[in-house]
Amino acid sequence: MKILGIETSCDETGIALYDGKANQIIFEALYSQAEEHDLYGGVVPELAARDHINRLLPLLKNKMKESSVTMNEIGAIAFTNGPGLRGPLMVGAGFANSLSYALDIPVIPIHHMEAHLIMAKYDADDLSYPFISLLVSGGHTLIVKVSSPNAYKVIGQTKDDAVGEAFDKTAKLLNLGYPGGPEIEKRALLSEGKNDFSFPRPMIDSKDLNFSFSGLKTSVLYKVKDLSKKEDLSEDTVNDIAFEFQNAAIDCLVKKSLKACKIERSQSLVLSGGVAANKHLREELEKHKGAINLYYPDQKHCTDNGLMIAFAGFQKITEQTKDFGIDVAPRWSLENVQ
Repeated sequence: MKILGIETSCDETGIALYDGKANQIIFEALYSQAEEHDLYGGVVPELAARDHINRLLPLLKNKMKESSVTMNEIGAIAFTNGPGLRGPLMVGAGFANSLSYALDIPVIPIHHMEAHLIMAKYDADDLSYPFISLLVSGGHTLIVKVSSPNAYKVIGQTKDDAVGEAFDKTAKLLNLGYPGGPEIEKRALLSEGKNDFSFPRPMIDSKDLNFSFSGLKTSVLYKVKDLSKKEDLSEDTVNDIAFEFQNAAIDCLVKKSLKACKIERSQSLVLSGGVAANKHLREELEKHKGAINLYYPDQKHCTDNGLMIAFAGFQKITEQTKDFGIDVAPRWSLENVQ
């Protein structure tokens, strides 16, 4: 069965047509609004929603024409139902439900973070349950125990900022633009260590599996303010701040996720979400994982995309529905996935 996946949870318009039985991507396309939102230092929900409206139908028409696929070949439609920004979610839900109504085919609402989580299985047939997943993105930082499909237990989470949000805010402090994650990573690679900065690793030694990144972000803020007063915020200094900030954040992620594997006696760790594209995070996990098997999606499928929604839809095709109601869930816990 060919399943159309639609992703509009934030500022990226993603579509993909996936043949589940053949495990084949018929087509996929992704449009990022990052350049537009860079003007505001972050995502403006209303602008994001309007852009999804303008992009969805042309993207779909163009890819179907390029692939010589007809609408009648689509067997079901999966869409991101939450969590995310309400306006963008409503656009995707309305588009998906309208298409499914017109074509009289099933529509499948998908939990955004669950799609990230199980995307690792697309490239890893040997990944079996149970396993631990570190879900890291601009809106989420979670450690999840996955016992079976639809059985998720959050065993660790951030107490304040998500790690991706901390990357974005730190990049903004350093005038590096949006989205911040790739910019911080790029500047960290340019660091020559001319400044020996040291930032805190909040909660890294706490007994639980939770995180905190607001203190780290505040520490960077004070350092930037101090250096700005001295007119000492050179390009080399910015690179060194980015380097130490990234090290501090990733040290926390690595230690807590591997600790979770030890507590839960899991031999498998899945890294997913937009921050999973960070090469330094992958390298540090590989370096310290020991006997644990580490899994993560292809780098282009770590960030939001339509394929992960279509792939998740195929896993849930037995739960198909033709309700056609547009009822999104901007706040939706993984533990409440049915």
